[in-house]
Amino acid sequence: TSTAGTTMSDFMDRTLGLGYASGSLILISLLIAIFAVWRLSEKTLSVNNIHTTKGELFYWAAILISNTLGTALGDYLADDSGLGFAGGALLIGSAIAAVVLAKFYTRISTVLLFWLAFVLTRPFGATLGDFLTKSHEKGGLDFGTVGSSLVLAGVLVVLVSFAAKARSAEEMYG
Repeated sequence: TSTAGTTMSDFMDRTLGLGYASGSLILISLLIAIFAVWRLSEKTLSVNNIHTTKGELFYWAAILISNTLGTALGDYLADDSGLGFAGGALLIGSAIAAVVLAKFYTRISTVLLFWLAFVLTRPFGATLGDFLTKSHEKGGLDFGTVGSSLVLAGVLVVLVSFAAKARSAEEMYG
């Protein structure tokens, strides 16, 4: 779905000439429609409660459109909005942080928060990855793919270690 989403986003932008902003608005509308019909039909949007073929089809449709939206939104932020790779990554990263805070400090549905986070991870990954790999002339840090992979692997190790220690402390001290 990630590859298909990228291809569909580029098709909307380049072949149909809609641009990333218009494409994003169309995809947001389509995703909302999928969620509305799915919720009316299956009574839930929880990925933990998919028990029918129809629910499975709604799930994969939402995943595909989410990935397509993520690509279009990430490209819009990086290329067309004036934010560039760093600004796009900062904006989307801030939105993800807001979703995390909402999980712990509000009563907003965790299913809604899951889907918001899911949609935001694609443009975040794309803009951050481009920021790390692209040349200085293009607004990036020019780490290249190997350097960027090492940076991201280091971040992953730190975050997994932190989560494991937090879980261990929680189990130990309740």
